[in-house]
Amino acid sequence: MEENKCFCHDCGKEIGEKDEVAGYEFNGKKYYKCLKCYDKDAVLRDVQKCEVYSRIVGYLRPVSQWNEGKQEEFKERVTFEDSSN
Repeated sequence: MEENKCFCHDCGKEIGEKDEVAGYEFNGKKYYKCLKCYDKDAVLRDVQKCEVYSRIVGYLRPVSQWNEGKQEEFKERVTFEDSSN
């Protein structure tokens, strides 16, 4: 029976009982990286989706809730930094 199968967070490779791994815990959930992926990048990335908010028609709203046309417009936006500071 396949009870405790573990997979590498980065490459998706199945991790065996005797394989050396790096373990992480985030928000009560456990993640693992095989040593090959850990050597490439020790930081655990892409653990949760980031919600982006922006102003549309005068109020803030998650971009994921915008219609397809507005989402495409948002991808084409260019932001400018205030260089006076």
